[in-house]
Amino acid sequence: MGDPCGIGSEIVIKALADPQLRRRARFIVFGFAEQLIYTADSLEADLPILRRQHEDLRTANEDMVLLDYDEFSLPAAMPRGPSRLGGKASMAFCRDAIAAAKIGLIDAMVTAPISKTSWHLAGFRKYPGHTELLADECKVKHVAMMFVAPRLRVVLATVHQALFDIRNKFTIGCVFNPIDLADQALRTWFDIPRPRIGVAGLNPHAGEDGQFGDEESRVITPAIILAAEAGMDVSGPYPADTVFLKALEGRFDCVVAMYHDQGLIPIKLLAWREAVNVTLGLPIIRTSPDHGTAFDIAGKNKADPSSMIAAVNLAIDLANKRAAVGGK
Repeated sequence: MGDPCGIGSEIVIKALADPQLRRRARFIVFGFAEQLIYTADSLEADLPILRRQHEDLRTANEDMVLLDYDEFSLPAAMPRGPSRLGGKASMAFCRDAIAAAKIGLIDAMVTAPISKTSWHLAGFRKYPGHTELLADECKVKHVAMMFVAPRLRVVLATVHQALFDIRNKFTIGCVFNPIDLADQALRTWFDIPRPRIGVAGLNPHAGEDGQFGDEESRVITPAIILAAEAGMDVSGPYPADTVFLKALEGRFDCVVAMYHDQGLIPIKLLAWREAVNVTLGLPIIRTSPDHGTAFDIAGKNKADPSSMIAAVNLAIDLANKRAAVGGK
């Protein structure tokens, strides 16, 4: 359910109140039972919830199981902002869900938003976000964030890094790995036998032949050449102010963006309610909505569950796809 001080409980309940979605799978929710049940009551959502302690994690035959964490002492009024409680609780929910996915008790994992500040307040300073936690818990070296929308797919080369710090960590592998992961995901999960991948430049006008930086010639182009030599249909670097338009026109199946906001601005502009975040490179399936905790509207019945519904639907689609090919 993500950070309990945010909109996680609301979008979870609103999503699972959709009877069409509920018919597609059985659901286990990791979170605070009291808060989720109160949210369901306040929203007049008639849900078949079976409550268990989170230690009692096993295969569920029921339509919906709520794993409760009653060892946490909840205040009468939840804080509506970053908090140590929100960080400790959301980390516990995440780690338990990851563990369940790793041993096959769940087929896919959908995470509601967490607060990075809350994680830091709770002492989890090692992780800037879900992506880094998932990589660490699953013991994988290379992961990438893919954002999937009806008209656009974007993969990020760098994720949660300060803009001015990117240059110090910007390597050929940093660009090649997301190209490689995107190519694999498009073939395996999206049934595109020969994905066309466009790569954005880092600098204005993709460097303009070195006038605005050398990262394109020194880092990005060599990564593209390596990917092409490995058999991928990849091209670039293209100026970031035109590459997304080319993708919308059908020239690319995916764009690899160099940094967080370069890729997220077009995604959120085009598909705020429909975009889904998928973590590539994991042995488990994980999706999430493409928005944050929205502390300012938490508890006010204003949260839109559309992105959460899309995330759950995509997780189910990917789990069915994996089952159809023998679990690979």
